[in-house]
Amino acid sequence: MKIRPQKALTFDDVLLVPKRSPFRSRKDVSTASRLTNSITLNMPILSANMDTVTESEMAIAMARTGAVGVLHRFMSTEKMVRHVKRVKRAEGFLVDAPYTIGVEANLAQVERTMQYHEVGGLMVVDADGTMVGLVTRRDILLAPDSSASVQSVMTPPDSIITATADVTIDEARALLHQHRLEKLPVVGEDGALVGLITAQDVMQRQGTTNSTKDSRGRLRVGAAIGVQSHDIERAGALLDAGCDFLVLDIAHGHADHCIDMIKALKANHKDVQIVAGNVATREGARELTEAGADAIKVGIGPGSICTTRIVTGFGVPQLTAIMDSYQGIVDTGANIPLIADGGIKTSGDMVKALAAGADTVMIGSMFAGCEEAPGAPVVRDGQKVKIVRGMASLGAAIGRKKAESEEVTPKDGDDDWNKVVPEGVEAVVPYRGNVSEIVYQMVGGLRSGLSYAGAATIAQLHENAEFIEMTAAGVRESNSHDVKRV
Repeated sequence: MKIRPQKALTFDDVLLVPKRSPFRSRKDVSTASRLTNSITLNMPILSANMDTVTESEMAIAMARTGAVGVLHRFMSTEKMVRHVKRVKRAEGFLVDAPYTIGVEANLAQVERTMQYHEVGGLMVVDADGTMVGLVTRRDILLAPDSSASVQSVMTPPDSIITATADVTIDEARALLHQHRLEKLPVVGEDGALVGLITAQDVMQRQGTTNSTKDSRGRLRVGAAIGVQSHDIERAGALLDAGCDFLVLDIAHGHADHCIDMIKALKANHKDVQIVAGNVATREGARELTEAGADAIKVGIGPGSICTTRIVTGFGVPQLTAIMDSYQGIVDTGANIPLIADGGIKTSGDMVKALAAGADTVMIGSMFAGCEEAPGAPVVRDGQKVKIVRGMASLGAAIGRKKAESEEVTPKDGDDDWNKVVPEGVEAVVPYRGNVSEIVYQMVGGLRSGLSYAGAATIAQLHENAEFIEMTAAGVRESNSHDVKRV
């Protein structure tokens, strides 16, 4: 038994010391930062992979702001893949694998296919994949006979305006406007369907210059997976669907099975980007980095709905955990990014986390109250609220077991299947409107923080930051005091 001589600190224990600033405006600083060495975010924020925070709607909204969302894993692989595809199809100049239906289908099949994929149109193709028509929801809306053939209502090929594979966005925009089209199929020289351009995607591309997109103009999205053997297969399905990075969702990341999973994923998928964690120590960050992780996620128990420290007695206050983990990465010489996960209550906390060595932050409870989070708001005591729960809470654990049971059959007599020790709680948070408003408020505070540090970038913030400890009186002084707030 031993006691470390180091005093452990969290965000409310410190302030950052102001530095001389060369900036006349907050606009003169950059909030761009690395998620991994291959992925950059204009807004250094991730929405947490919690089932009350991030599904496709939240991920789309986050990516449009310049941040990114991480899909939770408490669903079947098939459903998770659909969420990834929904994000990847939300924007992008060219949908390179548009949904199709065979020419022999009837209208009932068309309707079911549209509902399953949540789209308003399908390309009709023959057995060779050649486009022979286009059918939209409008074509089937008032059809009297659901058994009628799709050929009876589809737009025939000689009436469809198409583009070739080398079409530019300006040329596509002109064709869409000239012919008053919503959809522009892209065909190859052999007549085979190779893609689809929609008017909605062209318009959205014009209005989201800061959004987080891949090299093909599609919104980026991450997805969480476990560290069991069947998660290798899930990872492959997610990557095939276009997922940009994987997050190993494990409470204690400094563990053999997490390290083994990193190595297995790297062996099976050459270019996969892996966020590994959670850790809270120098040694944990060092070993995950050495195992091949592309980013390290830090945080054991700092979240507002996490009770890991109370249940287990383990954890490290978040500011110290970030600083120690940063040093662990430095020890390897690898220079990979660090994600501060948990404990962010204000934009000032985010600035402190980034100053301590993080490159991005992950936020959960603050986003759970947003419109884009899963679940509808309810009214409690006259106030609109939404549910949030820790992913180690009882409800989430039951949900995880249910999701896993769709993937793996439990063994008879497996006591772990029926016994859960919660390390989180379920709670309500105020309804907060659109997540974009929260992100912009947070990033506005970050811009001010960078100017106070005399730092043009987050990398410079790492270099310039100087912390000072404060007493309880200093904490009280930092908040509004001696007034009655209205």
